[in-house]
Amino acid sequence: MTQAANPYQASITPELKTWIAAQAKAGVSAPKVLQAMLDAGWHEEVALAALETVLGIDLAALQAVLEQALGPAGAAARSAERLPRAVATPEIALDNHPAWIDVGDRQVRVLMHLRLPRVVVLDGLLTPAECDEIITLAKPHMRRSLTVDNQSEEGGDSLNASRTSDGMFFDRGQAPVISALEARISRLLNWPVENGEGLQVLRYGPGAEYRPHYDYFELGQPSTEALLSRGGQRVGTLLIYLNTPPEGGGTTFPDAGLEITAQQGMAVFFSYDRAHPSTLSLHGGAPVISGEKWVATKWLRERVFQ
Repeated sequence: MTQAANPYQASITPELKTWIAAQAKAGVSAPKVLQAMLDAGWHEEVALAALETVLGIDLAALQAVLEQALGPAGAAARSAERLPRAVATPEIALDNHPAWIDVGDRQVRVLMHLRLPRVVVLDGLLTPAECDEIITLAKPHMRRSLTVDNQSEEGGDSLNASRTSDGMFFDRGQAPVISALEARISRLLNWPVENGEGLQVLRYGPGAEYRPHYDYFELGQPSTEALLSRGGQRVGTLLIYLNTPPEGGGTTFPDAGLEITAQQGMAVFFSYDRAHPSTLSLHGGAPVISGEKWVATKWLRERVFQ
């Protein structure tokens, strides 16, 4: 494993690097440093990548360090653990580093992108008039937002104190402006329209937020089978800001130290190829400080969503 090939470096903070270097300078052994990081809640992959980056330890040596930190039985148990299988995800064609992406009826501007977590920020997916039209269509149907109830074998929804917004869902193709947007999203992400859930519109008033969470369905829960039966796992999310709140309301990615400011017409796309925290796709909606935030969300599934 070389540093250039290590996909977890994006989550290694300067503070973590400084701490590891200080521990090494103080004579603390690599296994003890690793154990301290694991005890503090760092993911194993990130902790190993950090040791590799700061101390220059190669893969074989890292495995020995892991065994020393966990003991032979613990290391064997870790090795026996398997990540959920990786699957294909929607993807934006960025190999040639384009400034603009053709989505059929317009050009969308690429503002920035990260590799891990896989995040792309875009501008111009909707015009201000289209944003206003979607808000107008959604307003009569807004209700308190729900989240997936993992304890429901039917895959139902429930109220959750971590999500304090109002929302509604459009059916696919429910209105011309929705159909046009879905066609753009399909072309942008190279993903079939049929693999997308209905567009959700959310309104966050002052103080409303959505605390950090993952969009994929947690495996091994009573609800998992029912949720996956409707089109497989969620593999990507596209958020579109329908207005510009005066203060607050940004989209945060805590594992990447990233916050994206909500601006009307801008979109944030992120994907996750497995239902696991190693995707670093933990994200949230920061509290609105003043005004309100309107956002549209499109979730993408592995297969046709029913």
